[in-house]
Amino acid sequence: MDSIHKLNRSRSLYRMVVIGCGGTGSALIGGLPFLHQALTATGHPGLQVVVADGDRISPSNCVRQPFSESEIGLHKSTVLVNRLNLFWGLHWQASTEYVTRTTEGKVDTLISCVDTRSARFEIIHSALFKSCAYWLDLGNTSDGGQFVLGQPRNSRNRRTHHRLPTVVELFPEIADASLDKDDDLPSCSAIEALERQEPFINQVLAYQALAMFARLFRQGEINYQGGFIDLKSGRMAPLHLPKGDCLGTPMRQSERTKGIVKREGAHL
Repeated sequence: MDSIHKLNRSRSLYRMVVIGCGGTGSALIGGLPFLHQALTATGHPGLQVVVADGDRISPSNCVRQPFSESEIGLHKSTVLVNRLNLFWGLHWQASTEYVTRTTEGKVDTLISCVDTRSARFEIIHSALFKSCAYWLDLGNTSDGGQFVLGQPRNSRNRRTHHRLPTVVELFPEIADASLDKDDDLPSCSAIEALERQEPFINQVLAYQALAMFARLFRQGEINYQGGFIDLKSGRMAPLHLPKGDCLGTPMRQSERTKGIVKREGAHL
């Protein structure tokens, strides 16, 4: 029988921070209003979202990301949030600062769509991470990636039974800044941007994660905590829930994932 993770509906879970407005982040942010609408239709107060990213729009961003040439030089977070607020009548907020260990604030749900291990390292040492009930992390390569939902080992979750392990507990290397490569730099041209990532990997990853999130929020339970996607082979493998209590120890991928072969750990 499959394990089931149930949402604690007595908790306040509407305050959300999304970190990163790149390919995956912008796709996920664009889908969040649909989740917000679905929740408010059933009496939920909806989502209060803050989008954080210090990056400005560059010419190469206009190839794979939802930005136009007229927006070059503007902050990604500001452009995305203004666009959503105008269209959906929302009051979400944008931050033009990077999230670091010195970032203050409290949040219920933290979502990270960053492309370096050092960025994740900063996030897991921030006050946001220490206060959140859930952390959803997404990462990808050119044609594959993963999304992992976890419950950080913090004061917020100290009494949580069967706590979901985070991506850092399952795959510690994903937040090891020493493993970042010198050539993990932003693409400088349209051709390079397309060569580094397949056109739709970000959207596929973002919407699979949102679908899982929507099921947790609307149905109150899920039987998996993430997944691995491989566009090259057309495969997706769920990340199964741990059996029994979560001990927070790294696990072999073969124990948690089935259906995708030759995996080499979590992707950025």
